[in-house]
Order: sequence, then C-alpha cells, then structure tokens
Amino acid sequence: MRVIFAGTPDVAVPSLRLLLDSPHEVVAVLTRPDARSGRGRTLTPSPVRVVAQEAGVPVLAPRSLRDEGVAEQLAALEADVVAVVAYGALVPAALLAVPTHGWVNLHLSLLPAWRGAAPVQRAIMAGDEVSGATTFVIEEGLDTGPVLGTMTEQVRPDDTSGSLLARLGGAGAPLLLASLEGLVSGEITPQPQGADGVSHAPKLTAEEAEVRWSDPGFAVDRHVRGCTPDPGAWTTFRGDRLRVGPLDRSTQRLPDPRPELAPGELAVGKSWVLVGTADGPVRLGEVTPVGKRPMAAADWARGARVQAGERLADG
Repeated sequence: MRVIFAGTPDVAVPSLRLLLDSPHEVVAVLTRPDARSGRGRTLTPSPVRVVAQEAGVPVLAPRSLRDEGVAEQLAALEADVVAVVAYGALVPAALLAVPTHGWVNLHLSLLPAWRGAAPVQRAIMAGDEVSGATTFVIEEGLDTGPVLGTMTEQVRPDDTSGSLLARLGGAGAPLLLASLEGLVSGEITPQPQGADGVSHAPKLTAEEAEVRWSDPGFAVDRHVRGCTPDPGAWTTFRGDRLRVGPLDRSTQRLPDPRPELAPGELAVGKSWVLVGTADGPVRLGEVTPVGKRPMAAADWARGARVQAGERLADG
C-alpha cells in the first residue's frame, strides 16, 4: 500500500510513526508550512515534518492545497490513499479523487458528535464522560463522510484537552492503520454516519477562553481544562490578563468552612488561593501573569500582595 500522510501537530506523530514502521510505503508527507513560535518567534517546522525528515520521507508543505501544481504533485505519487490526522486545512473537492481510495481522516471524536476543528476541547467543556476517535472517508461536507471504524476512550476527571488529545492520538493510530488496510483491501465497507447526535466543534477563539466566574464551579473546571493548553484559559486581575491553569482539586489545608465569596472574589491562605463562583469557591492551581512563567497561585498572590475583597475579571 502506497500512502501519503497528511498531518501537522504532535497528535499526528503516533500515526505517522506507526505507518513508517508498517510494511506499507509512506511515499510523501503533507504538512503545514513552518510557523513562528515561542517568545523569539522563531520559524519552526511542524512535529510531523521533523519525523518525516528524520525518516527520509519527501515533505510537501504548500501554503494552500489550492496552490498551482499541488494536484499534479499528489497525482504523480500514485498513492493508494491519503491518511489524514490533524492536517489543519480543508481538502478541496478537486483533490479528493486524486488517490485511488480517497482521503481517510482520523477524527478525535465519536462522529457525528463534535464535527469540526476542536472536538476534544468541546467534549471536555461539555462534560462528556466518554470520548473516542473515528476514521472516515473525507467528502465535501465537514466531517460528514462514511465511517470505517471507531474506538472509545474514557474522559478522566482531571483530563485537559492536551492529555486527552495525547491519549487519543496514540490509541487512534492502530485504528487508522487497520482502517486504511481494510479500505484498500475491500475488507471494510464505509458506512454512512447516523443522523442523530450531530454536534459541532468550531475552533476555540482566545475570546471564548475567558473564564466566567459567574458560572458554577463544575463549569469553570471544565472550561479551564478544555482550554488547556490551547488557547489557554484566562481572566484579568487589576486590569491585566492572567492565564489560568487547571484548578487544584486538593482540599488539603483549606479552611473549614470555606469562605463565602462572590463570583471572582479572592481569598488567600499560606498555600492556597480560592476564587468565588456561582455555587461556591474553587481552588486555583497554576497561574501565569503577563510576561512571566507559570507559578503556583499562592506564590502569585504573595508576590502580587492580593488584598481581601479583590477580584478576578475586575475589568
């Protein structure tokens, strides 16, 4: 089987490595162009590109799949199928028929739930207890194509989108390989997605990541975990942005009874910081002030000399 692999971030790497270790031939890797990252805004290759270059696999990184010559380059590779994991761009209709058996996507949700760019983030924010992955043949609609296979994964109470993405990326790799083999051999027939349970997962914006302390504590917890690490949950303090990491679930050394706090109001102890929500206080974990590294909330509060009655999201 001749395979083109299309992917970009870390979550796609397990699938690429499994294909490279398989009897099949990865004839090329398709990834997004190098992007600037870090404080120095250094031009950095995608994780998928790094692995491909280490393996000596040719890399294609067009700015757009609609660029002149892309279709011809892909057709010249004479691939049986394109395997897709978090490539990061829509595939034009004109390219879908270029490989013999089309493009097969490993999507990190149980379709038709959470169609779109941020399925794991949205699932955690919605409080889903079970997540998973689905392989399907890409068609013109957004994540609407016929299904080849699925796998399930329990969502843990402390999962962030980062930790769940990592588990699904690893566990989904064998599903993708089996789906490709089954499709090309004819042992698997793609099945239409069901019409029930459709939900959508558009990309999270930085504005959406702002914490609403007027929500109940469980919703704040889900929101922060769903936004960790990207785009990063945040609030404001004294007018400056403060990034908020996953809440601390420990009750050790907390006052009993807990103080009654208005939404966003802070209470500070020697080793803890509580913040009010709609139904009681929650304990902050790590926070990141502008221009600084992540730090324990108690260390931040001590350095900032937080006073009684001060609030987060203070405008």
